[in-house]
Amino acid sequence: MNIQNDGGPAFPTPAGIQHNDGMTLRQYAAINLRVPDSGLPWLDKMIVQSRSAHINDAMVATLKASDAILQNKESK
Repeated sequence: MNIQNDGGPAFPTPAGIQHNDGMTLRQYAAINLRVPDSGLPWLDKMIVQSRSAHINDAMVATLKASDAILQNKESK
């Protein structure tokens, strides 16, 4: 059995208090870096969906900017 090091808790508690609630450093990094390698299939799927939405938003913004530039050139 290969146990992967998850980096421990993302938000550690004071010494002496034990609990395993919350996310790991690996999950926190995967979310913030948009890298689907959290170790949780459902979370990785959400990260992939988030990346797709981000790319779509960037493409729409680029097309709008290009259209504005073309309209500006045509009006001169």
